[in-house]
Amino acid sequence: MKVYGFVQVFLIGAVMLIWSDSVAQTRPNIVFILTDDQGWGDLSIHGNTNVRTPNIDKLARDGARFARFYVAPLCAPTRAGLLTGRYHYRGGVYGVSNSKEYLNTDEVTFADLFKKAGYATGCFGKWHNGSQYPYHPNGRGFDEFYGFLSGHYANYFNTMLDHNGEAVRSTGFITDDLTDKAIGFIEKNKEKPFVCYIPYNAPHSPFQVPDEYYDRLKKRGIKQLSQHADEEDLETTISALAMCENIDWNVGRILKKLDDLELSKNTIVIYVTDNGPNSWRWNGDMKGIKAMADEGGVRVPFFIRWPGTIPAGKVIQDNAAYIDLLPTLAELAGISKKGTKPLDGISLKPAIVGHAKLPERFLFTSINKNNSVRKWPYLLSGDGLYDLSKDSTQQTNLATTQPEVFKTLSEALNQWYAEVTKNADSVRWLPIGFAQFPKATLPSQDAHLHPSKGGSLSYSASAPNSSWITNWTDTTSFVTWDVDVHTSGTYQVNVLYTCADSEIGSKFSIHFGSKYLQGSFDEAFNPPLIPSPDRVKRKGESYEKEFKRKQLAHWTLEKGKGQIRLNADELKASRFADIKAIELELLKQ
Repeated sequence: MKVYGFVQVFLIGAVMLIWSDSVAQTRPNIVFILTDDQGWGDLSIHGNTNVRTPNIDKLARDGARFARFYVAPLCAPTRAGLLTGRYHYRGGVYGVSNSKEYLNTDEVTFADLFKKAGYATGCFGKWHNGSQYPYHPNGRGFDEFYGFLSGHYANYFNTMLDHNGEAVRSTGFITDDLTDKAIGFIEKNKEKPFVCYIPYNAPHSPFQVPDEYYDRLKKRGIKQLSQHADEEDLETTISALAMCENIDWNVGRILKKLDDLELSKNTIVIYVTDNGPNSWRWNGDMKGIKAMADEGGVRVPFFIRWPGTIPAGKVIQDNAAYIDLLPTLAELAGISKKGTKPLDGISLKPAIVGHAKLPERFLFTSINKNNSVRKWPYLLSGDGLYDLSKDSTQQTNLATTQPEVFKTLSEALNQWYAEVTKNADSVRWLPIGFAQFPKATLPSQDAHLHPSKGGSLSYSASAPNSSWITNWTDTTSFVTWDVDVHTSGTYQVNVLYTCADSEIGSKFSIHFGSKYLQGSFDEAFNPPLIPSPDRVKRKGESYEKEFKRKQLAHWTLEKGKGQIRLNADELKASRFADIKAIELELLKQ
């Protein structure tokens, strides 16, 4: 009887295990593609005759698409809302650089939910919601990360990226390389459910793209101009659309891989962009571009395909937004949302799979007090009120003719803005010292620069992301980082720098509370800027250059918050070294 009982229990357990695996494998995979600064009009399916995007167009036709889908006006805020199902201000995201893009660590992401449900999770591309662990993607639910952490990036060919916290060099053009890694992740996890999040950085500037795409667009020419033709730069339009055609080719590669692996029928594929176009180019004559809260700045494409479940060719007219992604994905996949903070978004499943009409609601979009609110058919933006059912390009301001509607939307917008911004952090503490992720980098873009009166201390470009600290010409200027030492222990401290022969011997010190380290630059390292194949002269980004790692002594730090301060104590020439970052690696607790 004992033997029989054992065998019975064993067989039941085996059956349950097989059943469990079978159920797990029937859960849909998720491939979530997000592009950067690609407008609604940058796709041929929307009527742009300048560009050809057959793979993305087919994806749209094979599933459902929303006629009016809205995001935030800038990159990091949209990403935060997509990840959490909540307006970005609630998660502490109110900018795109200087740590304003960091998503609060107590927020739950869709990757957290799917990982908890047994999914393999990977992110391949531009993160832009925090750098140091646990802000890092590996601390936000992603098993695998390959890409870059900041916003603007210096170079899109053979550049330095982050792979699970380690610096690696990419291969070839970045969109192609990110796709290679995403496809590798899909192949690796083909036998179990996975979430593959691919936030491409194209067509964000700098405008770089392989010759075949640029040459093809250049040869065809630009025949369809924006409504601000006098402000449109044709070289920028050609370059941006060439980058979009390269994205389309890579989307085709992903879809083909799903077909080849026989995963298409059980994979939800989503395509969306993070804000409006980053230059004046054709966008359906909508008002505004990136960073504006009008239609042209925040109305974007949204396509979702799941063969056999989502009807092909479906066009949904109801308003929807980036905050709806998490609840939609969770309901489509049948996973729990337990643990999330109160969601602002709703599940779009009833409209996508069935024929339900979504509830009319206020949808808000905002950055830097550039605010708007929509409730069909009205849009309130600034001092303007528009009826989008009759005036999608915002030509007629109804504020004076429909004062009650204007008042209702204004009050709703003001109340929402006051609520979501009331707890915004004035200081973003950068975490240091996690045993599971021992190396923390304090990059230049997260630093506070304190130039002396008359001093020239600055970033290397107007966009701090992907920049370095330069023009340090006196010993009174200094730099600080707000840090939170998570673990008391011994740390290896490094400085990433460049300096000319004339600057050898320059001395510096690093302070935290009453403790400090001293060092000097005893070896010159002053490489030229890495050649950058820009199609259009860049405006905001730094160029790329290599930095040398200066190892300092071990440093014993106590748990707690404070400022790490970098001083230039002695200059051997007219200027101090250029500084890319300080690294602190926990060695022992």
